[in-house]
Amino acid sequence: MNDITDIWSYLSARPLLWLTATLAAYAFADWCSARVARKPWANPVLLSVLLIAPVLSFSGTDYATYFEGAQFIHFLLGPATVALALPLNDNMETIRRAKASLLAALFVGSVVAATSAILIAKLLGLPDVVVLSLAPKSTTAPVALGISEALGGLPTLTATLVILTGIIGAITITPLMDALGIRDWRARGFAVGVAAHGIGTARAFQVNPVAGAYAGIGMALNAVLTSFLVPVLVGWL
Repeated sequence: MNDITDIWSYLSARPLLWLTATLAAYAFADWCSARVARKPWANPVLLSVLLIAPVLSFSGTDYATYFEGAQFIHFLLGPATVALALPLNDNMETIRRAKASLLAALFVGSVVAATSAILIAKLLGLPDVVVLSLAPKSTTAPVALGISEALGGLPTLTATLVILTGIIGAITITPLMDALGIRDWRARGFAVGVAAHGIGTARAFQVNPVAGAYAGIGMALNAVLTSFLVPVLVGWL
């Protein structure tokens, strides 16, 4: 038993263990999602969290140790976000024709996402550091972490809130849009991209390629706009 404990203590401190565990958890979660026909509730990111979190808790592994391995996946968020410029280019003609509507939706979506988060947090009496960490929750993780750190928030808390926002958006977007009777895949995709960033965009690509393309556009544009809006809204509100 002592030998097993010693081996675990050694392995748990190595980045490769948690990188492998994260990839294995996601591969299994994605397989489970495919088995149930990609139902909204079977989101691979959510299932991965449900798999990894108990392991970390049971093993007594803190987040900093886990992130030593997970940081290699986190690094890929940047290139993945930049790669979404490809669907932007592929749909440039339709975007030009709808640019006024897209810009209006983008502005309203960005303002509502940040303002509602700040006001609700303040009404609940949450500490200022939590408010600052919550404000950029609807933009993609690399941008949200940078905004949070610049404002004096807690990047680790922001990362958690960003993931939760994305998961909730990915789970609710399809039934919500169906209930509202919104059939235009461009509108559905753009909405989830603005509200639920990368995780929502991944879900949009699963549902429809046009929705995925416009979700990527919404996510990218929202990241740029949020970078300017959130500092202003935080100071004003």
